[in-house]
Amino acid sequence: MGLVKLEMGCGPRKRISDAITTDLLDYECVDIVGEIFSVLRRFPDDSVDYVYSFHFVEHLPDLGLYINEMQRILKVGGTLELVVPHFSHPHFYSDYTHKSTFGLYTFDYFTFNSYFKRTSPTYQKRIDLKLDKVDLQFGSFRPFYLRHAIRFVLGKIVNLCKYTQEFYEENLCYFLPCSEIKFRLIHCQPQDQPLP
Repeated sequence: MGLVKLEMGCGPRKRISDAITTDLLDYECVDIVGEIFSVLRRFPDDSVDYVYSFHFVEHLPDLGLYINEMQRILKVGGTLELVVPHFSHPHFYSDYTHKSTFGLYTFDYFTFNSYFKRTSPTYQKRIDLKLDKVDLQFGSFRPFYLRHAIRFVLGKIVNLCKYTQEFYEENLCYFLPCSEIKFRLIHCQPQDQPLP
């Protein structure tokens, strides 16, 4: 079959052209319609190379269960990429369907490596994911082009390194809110994990 790609909760717009799309609602671009955990149970273990979601996982009632399913269906070396709203963005709290908040350290709780200097505990029985990349994204709505340019430059500065990201979230995020966070996680062999 080649690479198997999934786009979870795509809504009315497909972003990954060669991906299998899923959503609870039957939009024209959706390949598999259904509740997410029912859909994921249909996929065999180690069958997917890449999973992408854009503003989807914040709506899930159980993020831990979702991560367990991702570990199960992703092949070793497979990638999980998620874009979620940052907790400081005012629109995050406007959507009553949002169940989880997200900050820099959220996925440190689901991975065996400490991506940032601050370490986080893990509560999962099985942890085969490595946090590979985190980007804070500073978008703006059109037609505010000057605001967009300023936020673009801010994003470049904040994402210079992990230290500037942590400094921003601890000290500046409520003055200059971030729009989104993009996380990239890699599925690794269990023996690749460092011993406790």
